[in-house]
Amino acid sequence: MTLELIRLLIDFGFVVLIWCVQLVIYPSFAHYSEANLLKWHRSYTKRVTYIVLPLMFSQLILGVLHIFQIRNWYTILSLILIFILWVLTFRVFVPLHFSIDNNNPVPNVCQKLIRKNWLRTVLWTLLFLISLVNFLQN
Repeated sequence: MTLELIRLLIDFGFVVLIWCVQLVIYPSFAHYSEANLLKWHRSYTKRVTYIVLPLMFSQLILGVLHIFQIRNWYTILSLILIFILWVLTFRVFVPLHFSIDNNNPVPNVCQKLIRKNWLRTVLWTLLFLISLVNFLQN
């Protein structure tokens, strides 16, 4: 299995996950009462972390390894996108999720998650598409 194929599979996993989050999971938060959202959200964040963190670390490690092997438009652009996604995740989304878990949600937190997550959705989709193009070219 080539590095390009492994990256494509991980990027595909993320694009499926982020679209599920954007279209199903985040919008479903609005259907919970505040007390039920708190209870569900704590369970959700623990469970989804088992999926998200391995994917994020795999994507980052493979991106770094790949750029040391080959420096081209794909490895540079993909590593930039991965870096931006890490910053967005840990500077924007983790605090929003912590605000729910700490029973002190920021105003309109569910709408903010949905609205702000469009940027991650677009970026992870773009990352998958450039991985697909790179894979098909090789």
